Amino acid sequence: MRWRNFVAVGDSFSEGMDDPYPDGTFRGWADLVATRLAAEAGPGFRYANLAIRGRLLPAVTAEQLPAALEMRPDLVSFAAGGNDILRPRCEPAAVCDSFHDSITRIRATGADAIVFRFADVTLRLPGQRVVGPRVAYMNARVGETAAATGAYLVDLFVDDEFRNPLLWSVDRLHLSEIGHRRTAAHVLNALGVAVDEDWMLVPPHPAPTPWLLARGADLRWAGRYLAPWVRRRLTGRSSGDLVTAKRPALAPVVRETA
Repeated sequence: MRWRNFVAVGDSFSEGMDDPYPDGTFRGWADLVATRLAAEAGPGFRYANLAIRGRLLPAVTAEQLPAALEMRPDLVSFAAGGNDILRPRCEPAAVCDSFHDSITRIRATGADAIVFRFADVTLRLPGQRVVGPRVAYMNARVGETAAATGAYLVDLFVDDEFRNPLLWSVDRLHLSEIGHRRTAAHVLNALGVAVDEDWMLVPPHPAPTPWLLARGADLRWAGRYLAPWVRRRLTGRSSGDLVTAKRPALAPVVRETA
């Protein structure tokens, strides 16, 4: 095992929403990966997670990335830009250029980097005609960045199991416990680290919801999740404004996360 420490940076995807511990804090794929890496590496392995929900790419690159590199990690996961491409006023090319620059900075230190082609969230969200092409463009650019820099690419987009709604939380945007577990398995497979095969298992797709019940569910979802999101955009607020990083410094992995 060549990795002695691991730092995760990004937004809610890496923070672990919506995969809660019993105390209400979040676990997520990064904690699961860290636990397995720690078991492989033995004593001395350390892990930090700087990711905060709602963060846009400029904030990640300005705040989290320098803090992560100061820790001199040998493995960094970088998953950001998803919040940016959901915004109405977004320049995907500029987002992807900044993403590429960030991975280049990580690799220049000698650290390994993990990047993601995201699963297709547009199947469950409005605005597919606008967001869908942006997601496709960003995924293509992430693949190019991985090839150019030698980063480990975790391709969730090609995994059709992420079309199963049971891999997503009720907000239709964040992964469920099942989704985070499968993501962790993909990361470990990409790194060449042994993983429990059960982490790849998912339940069968649920039966289709009758049209009228589905529309009612859509209305309830819009009231509970979409409307607050729109209000935050209009007022310049973020869901992570009062949130701090759950693991702001490298520390041993002592919490059971499996």
